[in-house]
Amino acid sequence: MTLRPIITLPDEKILREISKPVISVDVQTRKLWDDMLETMYHAPGIGLAAIQIGIAQRAIVVDLSKDGEEKTPIFLANPEIIWSSEAQSDYEEGCLSIPEYYEMVTRPSEVKVRYLDRQGQPVEMHAAGLMATCLQHEIDHLNGVLFIDHISRLKRERVVKKFQKAQKLGKL
Repeated sequence: MTLRPIITLPDEKILREISKPVISVDVQTRKLWDDMLETMYHAPGIGLAAIQIGIAQRAIVVDLSKDGEEKTPIFLANPEIIWSSEAQSDYEEGCLSIPEYYEMVTRPSEVKVRYLDRQGQPVEMHAAGLMATCLQHEIDHLNGVLFIDHISRLKRERVVKKFQKAQKLGKL
């Protein structure tokens, strides 16, 4: 496994790229997932999309286990939301690509997601709570959407400017 650098704001060009489907779940895909998992754990985070390490493939990893608990990673290729609840929930989201910034985001409280697992088998997962939020957040990444796109324009512009300024000052 290889630790990969995580792309952060203000590098929106890459982060807003729409990811291409994974052709097949093979050795190369599993190696990518393993690298993503190590990178996510090291950050630390609970989800990571391939585009966040500069790979425009529809691949994500998720693990909601807490420190000290047994790791329970989920590997998803070509995930798509096939159903979402009308009921909404708010969650304070953060993102490894927008470090140290958190904001309340409203999303459907439940989703059903279809994807290919680590063996390349089709799976449907019903998710609620934090898992639903995390899956929606990571699938957004595959579509070039950041969680700050779900907040007010003013707040979004402020955070982007903050990261642009930090980059100019050499603090990123």
